[in-house]
Amino acid sequence: MLAAFAARFDAEDPVSALEVGERPEPVVPDGWVTIDVKATALNHHDLWSLKGVGLAEQNLPMILGCDAAGIDPDGNEVVVHAVISDPAWKGDETLDPKRSLLSERYQGTLAEKVVVPARNVVPKPAGLSFEEAACLPTAWLTAYRMLFTQSGLKPGDTVLVQGAGGGVATSLITLARAAGIRVWATSRDEGKRAKAVEIGAHEAFESGARLPERVDAVMETVGQATWSHSLKSLKQGGTLVISGATSGQAPKSAELNRIFFLQLRVQGSTMGTRTELAELLQFMHNAGIKPHIDTTLALADARKGFAKMNEGDVFGKIVFTV
Repeated sequence: MLAAFAARFDAEDPVSALEVGERPEPVVPDGWVTIDVKATALNHHDLWSLKGVGLAEQNLPMILGCDAAGIDPDGNEVVVHAVISDPAWKGDETLDPKRSLLSERYQGTLAEKVVVPARNVVPKPAGLSFEEAACLPTAWLTAYRMLFTQSGLKPGDTVLVQGAGGGVATSLITLARAAGIRVWATSRDEGKRAKAVEIGAHEAFESGARLPERVDAVMETVGQATWSHSLKSLKQGGTLVISGATSGQAPKSAELNRIFFLQLRVQGSTMGTRTELAELLQFMHNAGIKPHIDTTLALADARKGFAKMNEGDVFGKIVFTV
């Protein structure tokens, strides 16, 4: 079957480590099912995998990809949940010490077929295309958990979304606006600031700009480059929710004095549960919102999508059709 996979690692030029070609069809363990993939989406996780982050060399070659929408063995249209927990684990899958994502220990979704535990599929709403549904299991699910599980935000509050443009950031803007939250966003790029307002931000500011007032919560995926600004933007008792650090994980100062004196809360957040994915799908159906797609390509052209993400010229999701 056709697949996009990591053949090796290259920290300096990750796209060079990507291969697009034939791979064996997956073996189906007991309790797992084969999904015929109709659409799949790209995440920064895939680029990090090509750099050798979170993926062990003994697991190469590894089909990349965490996101997929397709058809299950009974002919149902489904969305794949990418968090694979231990079969004995009960409760929140993201807290299982033995958890992994598709494309870490188990072959991923950038392929014609993917095998997942039967419990890891949820029905696809009829109102979403396969391409739209494929955007949701990583970026949009991460955003949903950040906003509605981890932040403590409620309608009428104000949230700052750092780094408008990426998949998680654009998801955060749209979901927060739909939930009645005032949304501010930042970006270094004027065009991305304009697009952030277009998709739901009430205002957009240059990265690091002084805000009109402090906010109830900050959604942080950039990390090192925006950390200080995020902390300075919070009200007393505010919450910084962080789910990534694309610019680096070592800010010049942790600013511990600010954190304890203002009683700020720093909350980590990783992916989301299968239940939260089902809730996200229902929320989007009820609110009449759909994901933002930057580019749609055939899976055979996956290298073009990886190169585009690596260059950073993206607003929304890059989707591959199968």
